[in-house]
Amino acid sequence: MTPTISRRALLKGGSASLLALPLVRAHAADAQFNFKYAHNAPVSHPLHIHADKACAQIREQTGGKVAIEVFPNNQLGGDTDMLSQLRSGAIQFQTLSPLILSNLVPSASMSGLGFVFSNYDQVWTAMDGDLGAYVRAQIAKTGLVAMEKIYDNGFRQITTSNRPIRTAEDVRGLKIRVPVSPLWTSLFKALGAAPAGINWAEAYLAMQSKVVDAQENALGIVSIAKLWEVQKYCSETNHVWDGIWFLANGKAWQSMPANLQEVCARNFNEQALAQRVTNRRLNESLASELQAKGMVFNKPDLPSFTAALRRAGFYQEWKQKYGSEGWALLEKHVGSLA
Repeated sequence: MTPTISRRALLKGGSASLLALPLVRAHAADAQFNFKYAHNAPVSHPLHIHADKACAQIREQTGGKVAIEVFPNNQLGGDTDMLSQLRSGAIQFQTLSPLILSNLVPSASMSGLGFVFSNYDQVWTAMDGDLGAYVRAQIAKTGLVAMEKIYDNGFRQITTSNRPIRTAEDVRGLKIRVPVSPLWTSLFKALGAAPAGINWAEAYLAMQSKVVDAQENALGIVSIAKLWEVQKYCSETNHVWDGIWFLANGKAWQSMPANLQEVCARNFNEQALAQRVTNRRLNESLASELQAKGMVFNKPDLPSFTAALRRAGFYQEWKQKYGSEGWALLEKHVGSLA
């Protein structure tokens, strides 16, 4: 069941959350398994709210045997730093965008190809089905364990400080912050932009100091990070759907007996389903609020973007990189791309 969370509570935090202390469960020293879970979201974000609830439920349902200490808001470093810590075992759990994970597991980024998914029905049918299973199997080969249900970050929009984006031509030459991901860099280069891979912890400063003029993200992130302070326009491109994999260090996961693994997986997956509902409601409610804060919204000509990507050979290039098996699973859900 989705917890009742007010919009004010979801959007609260901002800079204050930067000072948040790790959320430590009482009497963790008494637990049989003491784990660390780290992520990049503020404490007001639906990801944190639901994942933190899962950790609390796991502690309760295991009778205190599993205690998971939560480190939100990049407290343990940027996404790539935390991924290195996860692989080494310094932390045991991390939630991470498939686009960042693709630096380690290339097929993870298939779900984030530009202008592929047109609605949530397509997303969940694919990611809760054979495409998600295929990606999880590739993740397992790296020594990590991905939970069955992926969390939702939402469809991403382009925000800019200098001009609205009405057609693909408006992206040409745009200095835009993108996550440190080969796919995102490739996507915006194919559109003629000048993408800069910057970890989220440094993104606001990059926009404030005009290192970049634009960024792209779901509206929930735009609001929580107060990007209206440094961005004027929001163009509703829905160019990428972005999820969040809940990952575990394989050795830490296998150190637990099967019954404790089941409790952990069940709670992480149940809260993923609840988080999807909360996150979608949040994103859908925010346009009017961001407009009231001064952001100017517009709806671009989306076919101009897919046409530009096909002309640039973007889809054909990534089809070759992903291989025929993964690509066939993707096209099964979204139709022919290349």
